[in-house]
Amino acid sequence: MNLSKDTLNDIKAVGLILPKEELFNLPEKVLQFGTGVLLRGLPDYFIDKANRNGLFNGRVAVVKSTSKGGTKEFDTQNSLYTICVRGIENGQPVEENIISSAISRVLTADQDWDAILEIASAPELNIIVSNTTEVGIQLVKESIAQKPPVSFPAKLLAVLYARYKALGSTAAADLAVIATELISDNGKKLEAIVLELATFNELEEVFKTWLSTHIRFCNSLVDRIVPGKPDAAALAKLEAALGYTDELIIMAEPYRLWAIEGDEKVSALLGLEGADQGVIVRPDIEIFKELKVRLLNGSHTLTSGIAYLSGIDTVTKAMNNEATRNYVKELMMREIVGAIPYDVAEAEAVAFANTVIDRFANPNIEHLWINITFQYTMKMKIRVLPVLLNYYKINNKVPSHIAFGFAAFLLFMKVARKEGNQYFGSYEGKEYLITDDEASYFYEVAQQSEADYVDLLLANAVLWGTDLSALDGFNRTVKENYNNILKNGVANALASIDQSLQVSK
Repeated sequence: MNLSKDTLNDIKAVGLILPKEELFNLPEKVLQFGTGVLLRGLPDYFIDKANRNGLFNGRVAVVKSTSKGGTKEFDTQNSLYTICVRGIENGQPVEENIISSAISRVLTADQDWDAILEIASAPELNIIVSNTTEVGIQLVKESIAQKPPVSFPAKLLAVLYARYKALGSTAAADLAVIATELISDNGKKLEAIVLELATFNELEEVFKTWLSTHIRFCNSLVDRIVPGKPDAAALAKLEAALGYTDELIIMAEPYRLWAIEGDEKVSALLGLEGADQGVIVRPDIEIFKELKVRLLNGSHTLTSGIAYLSGIDTVTKAMNNEATRNYVKELMMREIVGAIPYDVAEAEAVAFANTVIDRFANPNIEHLWINITFQYTMKMKIRVLPVLLNYYKINNKVPSHIAFGFAAFLLFMKVARKEGNQYFGSYEGKEYLITDDEASYFYEVAQQSEADYVDLLLANAVLWGTDLSALDGFNRTVKENYNNILKNGVANALASIDQSLQVSK
């Protein structure tokens, strides 16, 4: 049996959340640019949940940028799809299956442009959501009279101009544009490009005034791991349990956050906050970026070299290993929580750190440590250095776990062999590819002096933006850890910092 509106009454899986008939008659209140799994697993998840609770009462019209790949899967299934939530929340396993009816239809820009402009002109429309990847928010100077324009910002401008023409300066024209692309200030960057394109297209000044009055461009932060369609074995098992086939089925972790930068007007247009604690509208969302970058991303980065050199290939396996699990917990609770370079309440940081533990331990998501080492140096600079420097500013002493993570990073980055433009590290007889733009520099340093390798790297103010060897005791501690790992192995070296902490308690 294939999933569709016609087969819903025949689906009898226990515990499966099914849409009620009246949800299919809700108006289209969202125009969404992008069909990807993140949008379907996060914003559309929230919209579906809000609809089931009688809060949002609207559906999503989705726009594909081109007809490549088609919309057959969505059309055949009446845009229904299953979200399988698997993981750990508050230390407890979570398993939930939901058939989402959030999406009303999927249109292609190059074939259905007139229909898209018609949706844009409807007073029921409250929200435009985009996830066009980082490349999508780029300025391409082009005419919006094309059907359709090529770039996403030009498509968006055409949509907004059609709305202006249809609704004018009425309250019904009010709209929130929420960017979810993974770049800083995503909404404001999109707004700047749209305004520049309006000038390029020689649109009237009154329209630009209308934009500033009726359209709210919002930065937003999305945070949920949505791996998408499961592998063949897992899919077969799921379909057997559910009793139907679903070409659009996706997996998602329990944790979910959609933090949107906006005021009360944006909150009212969105109408989702009461549906789920993961939807947050605030005038300033920087705190959520800091928590994610420092605690989740920073912990990932500092642990990646340790785990990989220990022979642990996935994040979940590291959390099943007592030593690496303790390292992650102690790193976050003892060193990162109190040194986040932002005004954040300790209780809020601790609560977020606990969600990180649950997310790392999720057995349903295979996240390889070697992939996390991609652009390792850049990640250390962006995610870890601000915490390290702030820790010193507050405590004026060595953060032992950050220092250990730094030592493992330097060892991982030590290039043993160069082949063409590729650089390879080697540890305990295992060779691995170093995918880092700074690999050539690390290779040069490794060729200079074995004894001075750590000293030279930490003292490079050009590389780090500051001389890390000037931090009291940091150079010495990193070097001790580095030599300890070389002599005794990662596991024994890691145990030694745990022992020293026990003594200091």
